[in-house]
Amino acid sequence: MALLDASFDAASLRRYRGFIFDCDGVLIDSLVANTVYYNKYRTRFGLPPMSPEDEQYTHIQNVYDSLKRIVPAELYEEALAFRSQIDYRDMLPFLAREPGIRRLLGWLKTASFPIGVDTNRMDTVHLVFKAVDLEGYFHPVMTVANTVAPKPDPDGVRQILEAWGMAAGEVAFLGDSSVDEQTARNAGVTFWAFKNAGLSSDLLVPDFPTLLSALQQAWPEFQTRP
Repeated sequence: MALLDASFDAASLRRYRGFIFDCDGVLIDSLVANTVYYNKYRTRFGLPPMSPEDEQYTHIQNVYDSLKRIVPAELYEEALAFRSQIDYRDMLPFLAREPGIRRLLGWLKTASFPIGVDTNRMDTVHLVFKAVDLEGYFHPVMTVANTVAPKPDPDGVRQILEAWGMAAGEVAFLGDSSVDEQTARNAGVTFWAFKNAGLSSDLLVPDFPTLLSALQQAWPEFQTRP
């Protein structure tokens, strides 16, 4: 694993033509929001709040696997039905945009790099992007609703590659979890770990300002600041 720091050879980044981001834990800090959300199910069935381990699990998994973990099996179908009664807008105040992400996305967009998202969210991602002012940067946005299976299935990444007309070797996937790591491996794209040195990645990205600086060094012809 290479660390993206001042000694990193930024010119090596010129091989990439497109960038795919995970959502939760990368674009946004949503751990508190997700914990509040899934504890609503626990409360509904008279269960105590989630354990720290369950909080971390539900933060990176899709809603179906998360509910299978946090409610008894005999209540799973009822939990799915209860989902329609939860207004996700109640979670929006608990979301925070990752520092530096808008400047990075603005630079990428100005430089005409395609930017996609592959997330295990279901139908809340566009509501989230609107709440944290990240609309208009990503295409396509792959979710559990428009892929054949949730991550780590590679279908989301493969659909993005097809939409962009790019080969796997031309794209980097930026994620923060083992699910993202496996997704990238399954799709054959480069994996960059965001703030997580415990993952097996091609590059460890400590923060978005550092990544923006490296990209600007790699492409000095695109120095217009967003």
